[in-house]
Amino acid sequence: MNLDELRDKIDALDTRIIEALNERAQAAQAIGDLKRSAQSPIYVPEREKMVFKKLSACNSGPLDDKAVQAIYREIISAIRALEKPTSVAFLGPRDTFSHMAALRIFGAAAEYLPLPSFPDVFTEVERKRIDYGVVPVESSMGGSVSDILDRFISSNLKIVNEVLLHITQNLMATCNLSNIKRVYSKDNALLQCRNWLRANLPNAELVEVSSTAEAARRAGEERHTAAIASRLAAQTYNLDILVERIEDAPHNYTRFVVIGHQIVKRTGDDKTSILVWVKDKPGALYDLLLPFSRRNINLTRIESRPSQQKAWEYVFFIDFLGHIEDQVVQDVIEESSEYARNLKVLGSFPRAELQE
Repeated sequence: MNLDELRDKIDALDTRIIEALNERAQAAQAIGDLKRSAQSPIYVPEREKMVFKKLSACNSGPLDDKAVQAIYREIISAIRALEKPTSVAFLGPRDTFSHMAALRIFGAAAEYLPLPSFPDVFTEVERKRIDYGVVPVESSMGGSVSDILDRFISSNLKIVNEVLLHITQNLMATCNLSNIKRVYSKDNALLQCRNWLRANLPNAELVEVSSTAEAARRAGEERHTAAIASRLAAQTYNLDILVERIEDAPHNYTRFVVIGHQIVKRTGDDKTSILVWVKDKPGALYDLLLPFSRRNINLTRIESRPSQQKAWEYVFFIDFLGHIEDQVVQDVIEESSEYARNLKVLGSFPRAELQE
């Protein structure tokens, strides 16, 4: 086929794709009507995971699964907005990694609200002024985010989904690398890139600012200035990415969770988070964890935090594979509860996959 024939073929395919997308949207709108009459949530993470799984199973290329999922994430986001615009809060400002995590989950068609603090995110969702919140809970380099864990102790919100975001730092500016005299970024981003900065910009002034997005904004306004920030920030502030992935540790991931009010159904590849107040007696934690071992349930995280209710009293955050609807999980929760002063299920949700 010659060039004109191939272009005609693409035009015909585009027409078919648009027709199919609108047919899909009409079906989704009908589902939305049923959801509203049943007062069911519009955002259903377990259903989306099953859609992505089916897409991967029928994908024969040349597009890889990651590309297909990215395309369908935006299709689902746009169609979900026809049912009801989804409002999502995160720790601001925009164009930060928290914003990127929210986009990874909800797509571009959601309504995003950057807030000044993590308690604000929880409060807005708790009072149902915002549908969902996206907050970081742990990173592969820095460990858990204690402020978030503490907020879960007093909150009744549920974890309804999670995403693992690969944190990559990029040097961006409007000038060449040789002309950079100052580098802006958040304190932890500068620390993550200190070896690269020492080797490649030894004479540049390193300036801490409130966020990587603020760093990008300043780099867009000042001469001979660069920022270390996300690709999203480079797009927003029209900066050229001079060097990608300048972080010293290449395997830096942050785990974000979605907080909301709904109970998520099982997918067969799930994770459950619980919060446990252990009894004050010798061997209490061992007794609590033994039922998990006997039933061969894989614990993915366990961490203690002060209970905030009594001096030297601690609560344990435990994540494990499985769903609260699984009989084996119900059995282990029942048995472990005998050794706990209190046990709260924070949620069962689809397990996130590592993505570059």
